Amino acid sequence: MRTVYAFSSNPYTQQSNSTRMFQRTSTPIDKNWTFKQADNKDSTFLPVAQFPTNVHLDLIANNIIPDPFIGKNENDVQWVGEAVWTYKTTFQSPELSSSAGSNVKAVLAFDGLDTYATVLLNGEEILKTESMFNPERVDVTKYLQKDGDNVLEITFESAYLKGCALVEKYPDHHWGCWNGDTSRLAVRKAQYHWGWDWGPTLMTCGPWRPINLEVYESRISDLYFTQTVDKSLESAELIAKADIEGSASEVKFKITLDGKEVGSKTVPVSGNRATHTFAINDPALWYPIRYGKQPLYKLEATLLNDRLEVDSQTKKFGLRRAELIQRPMKEQPGTTFFFQINNVPMFCGGSDWIPADNFIPRISKERYYDWVKLVADGNQFMIRVWGGGIFEEQAFYDACDELGILVWQDFMFGCGNYPAFPEFLALVKTEAEENIKLLRHHPSIVIWAGNNEDYQYQEQEGLTYDRDDKDPENWLKTDFPARYIYEKVLADACSELVPDTYYHFGSPFGGKDTTDPTVGDLHQWNVWHGSQEKYQNFDKLVGRFVSEFGMEAFPNIKTIDSFLPQGKEDPDRYPQSSTVDFHNKAAGHERRIALYLVENFRYAPDPIEQFIYATQLMQAECLASAYRLWKRQWKGPGREYCGGALVWQINDCWPVTSWAIVDYYLRPKHAYYTVKREMAPVSCGITRKEHAIPADKYTRVNIKKTHMIEIWGSNLTLEDLTVDVVVKAFDVISGEETFSKTVASSLLLPENRSTEIVAMEVPVKNKDQDEETRIVVAAYLISATGEQVARYVNWPEPLKYVHLQKPKQLLAELSKDEKFVELSSEVPVKGVAVECEDDAVIFEDNMVDVVPGEVVKIGVKGASKGTSITTRYLVMTKLPVLNTLEELASDLTHYIMLF
Repeated sequence: MRTVYAFSSNPYTQQSNSTRMFQRTSTPIDKNWTFKQADNKDSTFLPVAQFPTNVHLDLIANNIIPDPFIGKNENDVQWVGEAVWTYKTTFQSPELSSSAGSNVKAVLAFDGLDTYATVLLNGEEILKTESMFNPERVDVTKYLQKDGDNVLEITFESAYLKGCALVEKYPDHHWGCWNGDTSRLAVRKAQYHWGWDWGPTLMTCGPWRPINLEVYESRISDLYFTQTVDKSLESAELIAKADIEGSASEVKFKITLDGKEVGSKTVPVSGNRATHTFAINDPALWYPIRYGKQPLYKLEATLLNDRLEVDSQTKKFGLRRAELIQRPMKEQPGTTFFFQINNVPMFCGGSDWIPADNFIPRISKERYYDWVKLVADGNQFMIRVWGGGIFEEQAFYDACDELGILVWQDFMFGCGNYPAFPEFLALVKTEAEENIKLLRHHPSIVIWAGNNEDYQYQEQEGLTYDRDDKDPENWLKTDFPARYIYEKVLADACSELVPDTYYHFGSPFGGKDTTDPTVGDLHQWNVWHGSQEKYQNFDKLVGRFVSEFGMEAFPNIKTIDSFLPQGKEDPDRYPQSSTVDFHNKAAGHERRIALYLVENFRYAPDPIEQFIYATQLMQAECLASAYRLWKRQWKGPGREYCGGALVWQINDCWPVTSWAIVDYYLRPKHAYYTVKREMAPVSCGITRKEHAIPADKYTRVNIKKTHMIEIWGSNLTLEDLTVDVVVKAFDVISGEETFSKTVASSLLLPENRSTEIVAMEVPVKNKDQDEETRIVVAAYLISATGEQVARYVNWPEPLKYVHLQKPKQLLAELSKDEKFVELSSEVPVKGVAVECEDDAVIFEDNMVDVVPGEVVKIGVKGASKGTSITTRYLVMTKLPVLNTLEELASDLTHYIMLF
């Protein structure tokens, strides 16, 4: 057992000849754990796989259950969630004796027990828990053995069965939810453990966060602060606070930046708290990635008793001025909803986040960093922690702090009508306060939100919500009592504990209907769910801030092979197999994927690699369209008609077909790259529309049709940019360049907004000959130095009608310096995907369109002259009839076509 001392290897500090002061020590209780099924008399204790842990990890490690992520094994392990499990270990007692009159105590600190736990120490019950989210501390001084080992035993009951009992106990509540079943609403546990439309039902339990034995006379129980950055950005005020337990009399605060002291002060403890206000001139400000650096100060508090150190805590923090701006706009109704950091308004392009595994203890610090790095590398700078998972690990927020990713933090309520009986409210109050305290120092967190889609559920079910009734006690008497949680309990906790961070009642929420696009944030699910709109119409589905939207796609073929029991040889290795369908939890996914595919592409389900490509192309086109069209509405001061877009979702919790743009194994789908391009600092967009104008109000014959394109540029940098705008057109069949013109010279693209450039007819040689349906239009933004700073290629849609050609000379060559794959073709090619079997080869872009006369460069890492790089693309010409499967397989290594 490893003992960690606060200051030295000796817990006692010499004070005088007659008195010694005890320094706080913390000893991890992480060794020699065993577990067994408590409600099975034949069960014996077995070793745990790791610590912290949960029961599924331990059962897998001991070969008692199969891996639930493979095949349909999820079905075979459901019994685990209805059983009772006991964990046990032993540890030695620390030395507690010191000078007469000393108040040394021993405390067991449980950072997280999942969920209904009864804790025994040496046979005595010391704790019962009812929440996965609440850390617990128990003074165990009187329970410890003077000689020999202490026995710590924790028994976990079934959260599912406990939830069912609570539902029955409160029959008057209007129980109901989307996803999972109603028992989850009564239990303070990660809601996705009941299953979701992207995740399995795996009811875990166990000691999922660390357990430590702390010994001390006095300690710092909390170190925190409030900060204010002056609007001028030239000064900041930080009020440092340390809450104290015990009799220690002073706290020394010290602030450093990059190892250099910024300020320090020793202050007395008064009323179990020490406080000092630091004035910081010319502060180093924390910015989101792209907009500046991410300097992190350190605040250290050292607890002193008669000038001797007995405890210390250190927290990193960033100084930033973070505001959510909601104000009237020019020319449109409602109010804005956008974030402003250090006086910089920002269009927040980013993603929603779910837990990165069903078994959280196995997510390493490095894996959290890799996930957040993918977000940052993808030109995204906001991530929303969704309300059906967990308050994430510190490693996740540390990565966001270091990499400059803004965090939208939900409280853990999602998609249902939660109860508000007294015991439940007490749990929620503690949960909110404890987790705010754990996370409030992170500069990345710029908003807290009360729930995910609970107001939407209230609207759909017709539950009572009287906006004019401002009496919280009345809310408890309605069939929507959870309003009291979101607008009273959580609001009060945020007001008290994080007064400098905005609190939002829910997501979506705007004070009116949750579907109102003119106020608050919006979840736009009328593509995929709802009315199943065409994704080309995202411009009509805009909101002031779209915090959810999405489109499904299959994951990488390697990910599918990972969950097929026989891998590449599995007979279910085809898109419509029962195993592949099992790994898609979205109701109606077959119809919805097929709907959007058949509306847009010619495709076939076999081979499976081809079908994967088709779904990923569909997702890539869909999501890029949303970002492009909504970012167009970021039009500068007074016209911030859309302030952000967060795609559902960045990640997965298991290998699955879902809305994620990066799969469970951190393999990006092609939408990751199209989103990356749309969120580049400078981009351009084109939309194409057909207008039909009848000669009179009666005719069905004399109708003039025009095909118009509109081109705009988006400059999200903080400097004005002057560009030339070049437009070219190509015949999709012949590859001939039919138009080339500089449509704007020395055009100013003002900083931090989108600017309309030109509206024009689709350029054709012969009008009224329906040539528009075979014309591809490319727009290029060229800087004053001749550098291409942005490009976009617009195609006639739907693509299934376009007579796409198979190129005779699609070249995909590795550049001489081995840093790029260079693509070129003699005809326009849609959706070129470069692939490599070697996972060490990383592409910086993908799923690109190629037109004649240009070379598109895709950055690559890990490739060399011997690297085999293949391509796929969308084409309508049928494959030749081949004599053997071997010939077909050989041919497909060179090109993949949708036929």
